[in-house]
Amino acid sequence: MSEPRESLHGDVLDQLGLLVTGGGLTAGQTVLTEELGTRFGVSRTVVREAVRVLESMGLVTSRRRVGVTVAPRSQWQVHDPRVIRWRLDGPGREEQLRTLTELRGGVEPVAARLAATHATPQQCGELTRAVMDMAVHGRAGALEPYLEADVRFHSTLLAASGNEMLAAFSGMVAEVLAGRTRHDLMPSRPEPAAIRLHADVAEAVQAGDAAAAETAMRGILAEVDDAMQRTD
Repeated sequence: MSEPRESLHGDVLDQLGLLVTGGGLTAGQTVLTEELGTRFGVSRTVVREAVRVLESMGLVTSRRRVGVTVAPRSQWQVHDPRVIRWRLDGPGREEQLRTLTELRGGVEPVAARLAATHATPQQCGELTRAVMDMAVHGRAGALEPYLEADVRFHSTLLAASGNEMLAAFSGMVAEVLAGRTRHDLMPSRPEPAAIRLHADVAEAVQAGDAAAAETAMRGILAEVDDAMQRTD
């Protein structure tokens, strides 16, 4: 039985995205659709579907009789979660983590401050539940369930800011957190101090203490930065 086209499209998209973001195809390089079809063992239709997605991300341009041309990095949609995932899977992982952590430092403390004013009771409850789950899974060293709870915490916090522009960063943050787990950049048992800081954020948001929420979130990101430096 042949593989469903949706699955083939996803596989080719990932492989081609990794080639571009990882430098296997360099800026300005042009390849023909036929060449890509042969390379990946798929039809031109599947390649064209993948190329259209990459075009929407600014990674490539495509012209008839010319082929698929890799765009310069300045044109990439670098906030797209899929672009982030591919870059974290490639040779520039450390640089990507550094820049994303710096971006988080400018986004999440602000979101925490705003959440102290705008969070709903339901969002406060979800933050608390996420922290409790992090504590349980952290003690057990169950990193995948821990990751799910961690992503839930940060996505809820960004949404609780009441600012749709900040909330839109949730996919980016989720990919950063997943990338640290996927590439063994997390300790086998998450630091209790890091979980405590998440609890501090949740408590400050529920109490409406904007300054404390911002301070605790900055503490989380400082701990992330320290952990990354320890793994260098």
